[in-house]
Amino acid sequence: MKKLTSRIDKERLLLGIAAPVLAVVAALVVTALVILATGKNPGAAFSDMTTYGFASDSQVYILNKATTYYLAGVAVAIGFRMNLFNIGVDGQYRLAAFVAAVLGGALAVPGWIAIPLVIIAAMVTGALWAAIAGVLKVTRGVSEVISTIMLNSIATAIIAYLLQPGKLARLEQGGTVVSTKPLPSSSYFFTIDAGPAGELWGFIVIAVLVGIAYWFVLGRTRFGFDLRTVGQSESAASASGVSVKKMIATSMVISGAVAGLIGMPTLLNDSHAFSNDFPTGIGFTGIAIALLGRNNPVGIALGALLWGFLERTTNHLEFQGYDKEILGVIQGVIVLCVVIAYEVVGRYGLKRQQQKVGAELAAQAAAATKKQEVA
Repeated sequence: MKKLTSRIDKERLLLGIAAPVLAVVAALVVTALVILATGKNPGAAFSDMTTYGFASDSQVYILNKATTYYLAGVAVAIGFRMNLFNIGVDGQYRLAAFVAAVLGGALAVPGWIAIPLVIIAAMVTGALWAAIAGVLKVTRGVSEVISTIMLNSIATAIIAYLLQPGKLARLEQGGTVVSTKPLPSSSYFFTIDAGPAGELWGFIVIAVLVGIAYWFVLGRTRFGFDLRTVGQSESAASASGVSVKKMIATSMVISGAVAGLIGMPTLLNDSHAFSNDFPTGIGFTGIAIALLGRNNPVGIALGALLWGFLERTTNHLEFQGYDKEILGVIQGVIVLCVVIAYEVVGRYGLKRQQQKVGAELAAQAAAATKKQEVA
């Protein structure tokens, strides 16, 4: 039986590697066909993407983008591990970034005090906004999908109302941009000088720490075990003494707290203010990245890097005469191929395990029968 378990583990590892490889190959084939349909050469497009994507300035850009995307992926993945679909990450991070920007612009304290306060304010805002959906689910049975979608709209309306001159914002850049009061330079997060390639955002360190905490809490603590148990079977978790409602509410709060960090790389390392052109839609990108990474911290990191790479290189393709919609096509195809590949490989792996276990049990039964006959 130990040998059987070892063989199953090895096969599971191989299947785990085969799934993303199959997805990438399928995505490349479909993308090549799409580019061919536009009358362009896919080989030249892929070559240009590779050359441009591995340039030093592109690498810095990709890492900066991946920092934000990684935090979004982790925020979504926390809900996924609980079998919850926190589609409200987008509203949570934007409202959190807005509140943090207003607070940061109003603070008149040293940076070593202001920066932690800004980050904490963002996390608390995101957690509280997500908690609304969690409370509605455990007390009234409201689907988190519906409640978080509505909360996204409410967050957008609140920001639009407060982000006006005379309220919590003012006109900038000749009256074309409305933004909050800029953060003082002492409240800027540190950057890493990469020479001519630009500056690497220091918030990447925080993203790495979040990833380590995500891995440790979910994989090495009782709380993480309970959370995963509830996600797999609420009845089994309840029978073992786990409070399902408490775990649902707690996971939504944690997911919202991480969502509050999504806008911090942009706020503290780049824009230093919240304006009407602050990045939007990153919460929905996080859903795709969490799916790509299969809720694994390393997988999410690879998905975030891939997303940043595609964004950088496909935008460059537009200047080379390719259609600008190529980015959306590639992203959609990759997500679709990943979902299909993991499902196909997962079913194949389950079937193989069942066959191996059946064969092993049959062999053991035959051996026992033969032993009885000899006796």
